[in-house]
Amino acid sequence: MGEKVLQNWSPYAKVYDPLKAGSIDGTDTQPHDKAISRAMMMHYEPPHNLESKPERTIFVARFGPKITNCDLKEYFNKYGDVVSAKVIVDVVTGLSQGYGFVEMRNEDEAKRAVRRSIDGIIKGYKIFVDFECSRKMKGWKPRRLGGGFGGKKESGQLRFGGLDRPFKRPIVPNILKDKQKR
Repeated sequence: MGEKVLQNWSPYAKVYDPLKAGSIDGTDTQPHDKAISRAMMMHYEPPHNLESKPERTIFVARFGPKITNCDLKEYFNKYGDVVSAKVIVDVVTGLSQGYGFVEMRNEDEAKRAVRRSIDGIIKGYKIFVDFECSRKMKGWKPRRLGGGFGGKKESGQLRFGGLDRPFKRPIVPNILKDKQKR
């Protein structure tokens, strides 16, 4: 019985549920803030013009309007081979929306880049770096639509955390802990 459970178990969600992501312990049945309600109602389509492989793509945000594809590529080249870098721009104005995607040569380089650039700064902007979720996780909603992962702001308010402001660790079942000890 325990072996079957472990085959399907992952420390990370495979399907995004805003109610669980916004819950302290994952047991909420009602949304406790407007952001969660908004995320539950909103529809989101990930960018269609990305040609990168989602497993090795990094999401980069909170950078300034002057940051270009070349700036992203140059910054992440120190962590491995960058295959592509794309700053997302507004369709109407053509101005940067302050986030983009960087594709590394392989998954190991992507993991290294995320791990080492958590407190990264590009041209004076402290960036937020995480793995891309929009194409890998069914039902994903970004923060601007009330989604994102659960977390705390510096003020202590729940929600909107991430690698730079984590709220809780993934739950590791006892069965896995026992296997790791052997």
